[in-house]
Amino acid sequence: MTEIIVLGAGMVGVSAALELQARGHRVVLVDRRGAGEETSYGNAGFIQAEAAEPHPIPHDPMTLLSYAFGRSNDVVYDPKYLPALAPVLWRYFRASAPKRHRAISKIYAQLTRRSTADHAPLIAAAEAEALIRRNGYADVYRSAHRFEAAARRAEALARDYGVSAGIEDSAALAKAEPAIRVPMAGAVLWHDCWTCADPGALTAAYAALFERRGGTFLRGDALSLRQAGAGWSVETARGLVTGEKAVVALGPWSPELLARFGYGIQMLWKRGYHGHFDSPVRLARPFLDAENGILLTPMRKGLRLATGAALVQPTDPSDPVQLRRGIAAASGLVPLGARIEEPQWFGNRPCLPDMLPLVGPAPNHAGLWFDFGHGHQGFTLGPTTAELLAERMEGARSEVLDALDPAHRKGTVSLRS
Repeated sequence: MTEIIVLGAGMVGVSAALELQARGHRVVLVDRRGAGEETSYGNAGFIQAEAAEPHPIPHDPMTLLSYAFGRSNDVVYDPKYLPALAPVLWRYFRASAPKRHRAISKIYAQLTRRSTADHAPLIAAAEAEALIRRNGYADVYRSAHRFEAAARRAEALARDYGVSAGIEDSAALAKAEPAIRVPMAGAVLWHDCWTCADPGALTAAYAALFERRGGTFLRGDALSLRQAGAGWSVETARGLVTGEKAVVALGPWSPELLARFGYGIQMLWKRGYHGHFDSPVRLARPFLDAENGILLTPMRKGLRLATGAALVQPTDPSDPVQLRRGIAAASGLVPLGARIEEPQWFGNRPCLPDMLPLVGPAPNHAGLWFDFGHGHQGFTLGPTTAELLAERMEGARSEVLDALDPAHRKGTVSLRS
C-alpha cells in the first residue's frame, strides 16, 4: 500500500510530496497533467519573502468606487456574477477590516518571511539555480502622490515586519532602468523577493527531484478519490492506487472534490493572464507598473506581462481585458517588441475569504488532509506549507498550525450532513 497520495502537481502539491518523502513516507503524486502546467506555469514567478500582508479588499470608498466603475485595472469583474460571489466577497471584506487584517497578517508574515529559506535547499538539490534571481523587484509609480503613499507603506512594513525595502526617486529610477522612456515619480524596491525566469520549469524540476529520490508521479483523475477501507484510493493511468492518507493540494479545484465528501469551501477565484513579448530591453529587475495593474518580468520565453485579478466563476471563458489594457499602458513605458504567438494562458488563484491557506486534517475524515487556498502566494509558500503539513501529521501544534487548521476555520469550511 502506498502510504500517502498527494493530489495536485502544482508548486504546493509537488512541495508537499517532496517534504513527506524526505520524512520517510512512501508518496505517490497524482495529477491529470504534468507538473507545473496549470497556475504554477504562468504566474509571475515571485518568491515573496517581503509579502508580509495578504491582499485585502480595500475599505476606502474611492478605491472601491474605482473598482465598481471599472476605472482600475487591478480588479475587474462581470456584474452578472456578483450575486453568486456576494457571500465570499462579504466574508473577505469583513476579514479585510484593519483590526482583523492585522491579526491575519501576524500569521501570514510568519509564513512568507521564511519562504526563500524554504525554497533554497530545493532549488539547489533540483539544480535550478540558473532560474533564480535574487535582486528583488520594484513597484514603479507615475504620480507623485501615489509614490509618496507607497513609500510610507513600505516604511510601515519595514517597521512592523522587518522587510527590506528601498526607495528610488525619479532620477535614481531613470538611472537604474534606462529602458523606461517616460518620466516616473519613483519606485519602491523590495529586496527580499526572489524571482524565477520560468516558474513552470522550477515546479517541474522539483517534481523531477521527487522522482529521482524514488517518488512516483502518475497521471490520474483527482476527482476519482474515494475512501478505501481505512485508507484512500484514486484512479490513475496505471490503475487504482491506494494509500493510508490523501493530501488535497488541488488549488482552485479543491472545493469541487471536497464537496463530494460533505465539505463546503468558500473560495474566491482571482484569475490572472499573461502574454510574452520579444522585447529588446533588458530590465535590471522585474517591476510593477502600479497605476496600470501590469507586471513586467523577464522570462526565458521573453518579457512576460502579467495581470491583476479578474473575479470569475471557475468555468468562465477567457477574457483578457486586463492584459489588453496593460499592454497598451506598458507599450508607452518600455519597447515591448513583437508579441510572441502562443495560446492565451490564464490561471485561477485560489483565494479564501480569511486569506490564510488551509493546512491540516479534514475535520470529518481520518487520513484526509488539506493543503490549498494559498491565494496569490502558492508559488511562494509551497515548500513552507509542505513543512507545516508534515509537522502537523507528526502531531505538532503551534499558533501557526492552529490558525491554518481546517477545524478552526468555520467561516471558510462548512460541514454538510
